[in-house]
Amino acid sequence: MLDAPETITTTAETTAIIRLTIPRAEIQTQMGPAIGELIATVSAQRIGPTGPLYSHHLRLDPEVFDFEIGVPVSSDVVPTGRVVPGSLPATRVVRTIYRGPYEGLGAAWAAFDKWMVAQGLVGGPDLWECYAKGPESGNDPAKWQTVLNRPLVG
Repeated sequence: MLDAPETITTTAETTAIIRLTIPRAEIQTQMGPAIGELIATVSAQRIGPTGPLYSHHLRLDPEVFDFEIGVPVSSDVVPTGRVVPGSLPATRVVRTIYRGPYEGLGAAWAAFDKWMVAQGLVGGPDLWECYAKGPESGNDPAKWQTVLNRPLVG
């Protein structure tokens, strides 16, 4: 289920990230360990996380996921292992909230993109999703919330 989309201008955020470029089929085996490494690093450096985990997909390719996983932090992370400083941009986006299990994110993005086309909006080459409420907030996936952000062109 998607909330009514809105157009907003985001503010830049300082983040810590791990960049992954992996075959789509490896997402479930690669993302968990990377999240663990990211959270452990920012926690050890006592800089965060100061907000929810996100994934910023830099290139939209059906076969390869080229993306960063990241968390907002209070100051620049000292590079450690795969963790490096990053940022989320200040930009104009269309945003909605998807409510449901992570397995439904593909269909949610498709519905969101269809809505954008119907509105005459053109998305940029990237997108990001913030995992506002997930398994840590309860066992009922219907209550999970993922914030979908699609930067606009023009």
